[in-house]
Order: sequence, then C-alpha cells, then structure tokens
Amino acid sequence: MEASSWRNESSVSVFLIVGLSETADPQIPLFLVFLAVYLITVVGNIVILSVISSDQRLHTPMYFFLGNLSFVDLCFSSVTAPLMLANLLRDRKTITFKGCMSQMFFLFCTATMECFVLAVMAYDRLVAISNPLRYLQVMNKKTCVGLIMSSWKFTSLHSLLHICIVSSMIFCGPNIIHEHFCDLPPLLALSCSDTSKYDLLVFTEGSLVTMSPFVFIVASYCRILKIVLMMRSSCRRYQAFSTCSSHLTSVALFFGTVFFTYFRPSSSNSVEDDRSVSVVYSILTPLLNPFIYSLRNKQVKESLKKILLM
Repeated sequence: MEASSWRNESSVSVFLIVGLSETADPQIPLFLVFLAVYLITVVGNIVILSVISSDQRLHTPMYFFLGNLSFVDLCFSSVTAPLMLANLLRDRKTITFKGCMSQMFFLFCTATMECFVLAVMAYDRLVAISNPLRYLQVMNKKTCVGLIMSSWKFTSLHSLLHICIVSSMIFCGPNIIHEHFCDLPPLLALSCSDTSKYDLLVFTEGSLVTMSPFVFIVASYCRILKIVLMMRSSCRRYQAFSTCSSHLTSVALFFGTVFFTYFRPSSSNSVEDDRSVSVVYSILTPLLNPFIYSLRNKQVKESLKKILLM
C-alpha cells in the first residue's frame, strides 16, 4: 500500500480528551468549580477593562497595557475553558482534528501574546522609572498601539507556523489526549511521524520566541533595580518597587508554568504533572491577574469603588 493511501485510511479525524480526570462519567462537582472559576475570570477581566476605559485618569500607557493584558487573559481562558466545561458533562469527550488545530492556534497565539504584553509592560516600567520626565513623550499613543499591534502580528505568524507543521503530521494510532485541551506535548506523543526535527524547532524557534520576552523582562528589571537602589529617598524606592510588584507576580506565575510544561525533556514528562500545570497557566493565571493588579493598585481600587457606588 502506498504511503499516501495508507495515510488517508489510517489518519485520525477525532481525538478523545481525557480531561481533568480519567473517569468517563459526568463530573458535576468539578464542572461547578471550574464554571465558577471561568465566570470569575471573565467578570474580573471585563471589570478591569471597564474600569480603565471609563476612568479618564487611567488613560495612560501603563493602564493601556494592563487593559490589553486583561483582554488577552479573557481570550486565553476562553480558548480552553468552554470545551473543558462541556467535556465534564459528557460521557464521550471528543474534539475533531480541525477543532484541535484551531484550538491550538488560538492557544499558541494568546499564550505567546501574553509573553509579549508582559515584556512591553516591563519596558513601560523601565521608561517610567529611568526617564520619568520624558515618559509620556517616549510612551506616546502611537508607540503603545504600535507595540501591541506588532506583537499580535508576530504571534499570529508564530502560531500559524507551528499549526501548519503539526497539521501535516501523521496521526494513525492512539487518539487519546491526556489533557483537558489540545496541547503540543500530548499531540506530539501521539504522532506516527518522526517528530525529532520538530522537537528541535520547538526548542529553537519556540524557545527564542518565548525566552526573548522573558530575557528582556529580566534585563529591564536588572536596570530598574540598579536605578531604584541609587535613589536617595526611601519613599521613592518603595513607590517604584510597589508599581512593579504586581507585574513581577504575573511574570513569575505565567513563565514558571510555561517553562515547566514546554521546556522539559520528553522523558521527564509526567501526565499528572502536565495536567496539573496546564490547569495553572491556562485557567488560574487569567483568573489571578485581575486580582493581582486590582488589589495592589490604589488607582484601580478607587475607580472600581466609584463605579460600584454609582
């Protein structure tokens, strides 16, 4: 039998998703918990967007980027959570091949965009602390919009590259994904193709795309730390650190789980570990970001109080 004919007859058209638990029965308690988490995530990020758009005092570069982070988190959680919730109520948890590729594209796009938005926010803090007198001149509207639009274009091309490669692979055997959504590591484990070259691409191009924002963030904060330590006023030092603390918390939470999931040797991957970590970065990170920024930001809290008292 010719390879092309064998591929057509043996290719997988539907994947079975194990989800958060191995049991095939509907899982009502888990559904209720994660439904509440998803709704809080959606409401929290919409509230942040509403507060920023409605308060003229928050129409600054820092809050423009925070609004974009909330929008990305909203999209990020909506890529995986609805299917996960539906599967918790179904006996047969499935997704079509095309649906899987689509979900992976938007997952890669929003996850990578989160990396870039966090990097842009680090640059914003660096300019604000290192050159406060020229801050609004440097971070003007054109620059801010240009940084975000360029990031969206780049992340879309990056995601398209990986989806084109993965979708061209042969999936002929097992079709069980040990995850609650379509993700790269479990899919590569199911492929009948030789994935060694693609593994190399993930660790080179993928690492470069993900690591570049992270390295930029680290370099920015090294510069910020040096500037802050040179400040004579302890009050100014505290104020500078406080404006960065929320951002650093989000960076640590997001990049820590992403690195643990994608940049480990295949032999060290544990299904249970991957499943737990993927829940953190795909569901809990978008949930926590609104609280991290709102609870630690005086202006956001004041604007929120005004909206609630209206």
